[in-house]
Amino acid sequence: MILPRASSSLHAVADHYDELDPLYRDLWGEDLHHGMWRTGRESTLEAVTALSDLVGRTLDVAPGDGLVDIGCGYGATTRRFAAAGAIVTGLSVSETQIARAAPRESVTLRVEDWLENSLPDASFDGAYAIESSEHMADKPAFFAQAARVLKPGGRLVVCAWLANDPVPRWQVEHLLRPICEEGRLPSMATAAEYEVMAKQAGFSVRSYADISGSVAKTWTICLGRFLRAFVTRADVRRIALSGRNRDFALSLPRLILAYRTGAMRYGVFRFDLPSAPGT
Repeated sequence: MILPRASSSLHAVADHYDELDPLYRDLWGEDLHHGMWRTGRESTLEAVTALSDLVGRTLDVAPGDGLVDIGCGYGATTRRFAAAGAIVTGLSVSETQIARAAPRESVTLRVEDWLENSLPDASFDGAYAIESSEHMADKPAFFAQAARVLKPGGRLVVCAWLANDPVPRWQVEHLLRPICEEGRLPSMATAAEYEVMAKQAGFSVRSYADISGSVAKTWTICLGRFLRAFVTRADVRRIALSGRNRDFALSLPRLILAYRTGAMRYGVFRFDLPSAPGT
C-alpha cells in the first residue's frame, strides 16, 4: 500500500473538494469520476456516463433497489440510477457538493463521513463507491461499513485508483506518493489488497476488471482544459497559485505519466455478501 509522507485528515479531504468546487464543475462537470472511452471519439459527457452505466450493469441495478452511493459528489450517478427506478442515498464529506446537487425524487443526499455513518444495519440492496475509497483513511473499515449496511446477499461495486504490483521505487517516490499527497489520498492500495480487505469484511469477489486503458484519456483532457483556463481565467490562476489545494495541479501531469508507465491502474470490483449469515 502506498502511503503519503503526511497523513490526510477528513477535514483536508472535505476542504479539497470545497475549495476546488468551481474548478471541478467548470472543467469536468458534475460527474466527478473518470470517463471511459470505447472508441476514443466519445465526448466527455458520453465517457463519464459510460462509466456510470458500467457501474450500474456491474451492480445489477434494478427498479426498487435501495442503493447507497459512497462519496456521491454532486449526485449525478445517484440521479441516473434513480431514473432507472432505484431509491438512492448518497453521502459526501463536502458541504459544497451537497449544497450544489440538483434534487430528484427517490434521491437523498447528506453530508456524512462514510466511516462513521448513521445508516441502519442491513438496509440496502447494493452500494457503490466511484473513486471515493481512496480518500478513506481506514480501508478495512470502509468494507466493514458496507457489510454492515447491506442486506444478506447485498452487492458492492468499487471503482478505485490502484497501485500496480510491483511498482519500481522511482514510480512510488515521483508518481504515486505525490499523487496521494496532492489529491488528499490517505493511501493507495493494490487490487490484491482490496480483495483481501473485502474478504476480511465478509465479501466474496464476484468480478474484477482493469479498465486503465479506457479511462487514462481523462487526464490528458483535464490538463488541456486546466491550462486553457489558467491563461484565460483569474479565478483559476488564484486557486492554482495561492489556493490551499494548489498542489493538486501538479498531479495532472503525474497522473498522465502514472497511467502511461503502468504505475497506476484503474479497477472495477464487484463484491457480494453471502445470502444468509454464515454461508
